[in-house]
Amino acid sequence: MAIHLDAYRIIKRPVITEKVTRLTELFNTYGFEVDRRANKIQIRQAIKDLWPDVTVTKITTRTRKGKPRRVRTGWDHSASIKLALVTLAEGQTIEG
Repeated sequence: MAIHLDAYRIIKRPVITEKVTRLTELFNTYGFEVDRRANKIQIRQAIKDLWPDVTVTKITTRTRKGKPRRVRTGWDHSASIKLALVTLAEGQTIEG
C-alpha cells in the first residue's frame, strides 16, 4: 500500500558526508535522507518535482537501523532512517 506524500515530506534533507561527496564527484550520485515509507518510485517523482530539469538514472536505498545511545538518565534509542543514493544522467547536477 503506497502512502501519498508531497516531495518535501519524502526528501527530508541532503546527506553531506565524505563518502557521498566522493560519490558525487566520481559518479554524479547524490545522497538524501528520505521518509522511511517512501519507495523508489516516489523518491524518483519527488526528485523530479523538486528539480524538474534533471533525469534520474538509478536509485539505491538502504535503511540504517537506530542504535542504543547513552544519555544522562540511562539509555535511549536513536531513530532508524532511510538513505537514498540518487544517480543523475551524465552532465546534470542538483544545485542548492
